[in-house]
Amino acid sequence: MGLSYSFTVKENVLVVRLAGELDHHEAENLRETWKEKLYTQPIKHVLLNMEAVTFMDSSGLGVILGRYKEVLQLGGEFVVCSVSPMIGKIFEMSGLFKIIRQEENELKALMTLGVAS
Repeated sequence: MGLSYSFTVKENVLVVRLAGELDHHEAENLRETWKEKLYTQPIKHVLLNMEAVTFMDSSGLGVILGRYKEVLQLGGEFVVCSVSPMIGKIFEMSGLFKIIRQEENELKALMTLGVAS
């Protein structure tokens, strides 16, 4: 199926929406594009919307963890939303939910980051 993604900036929040399969075939392109967006605009926080992700492997976890670390260096917060039960299990088992805050949906996540949408 592949992976599609989009990036939107709302104030100082980079909203990343993923759809499809985040695996080793897609991870490098996503990593490069995401890093470029993160550093070419005045970004402090990242909101990752996982609503349409159907599969994720360890390469996907690596991309997310790497961007999480970069956001911390910017003094910001990384929030994930709309995580399916299957993807949520992967986050839970990997320990990502111990360091990344989860919100129910994009609107609520944006509100917690101080962005009125």
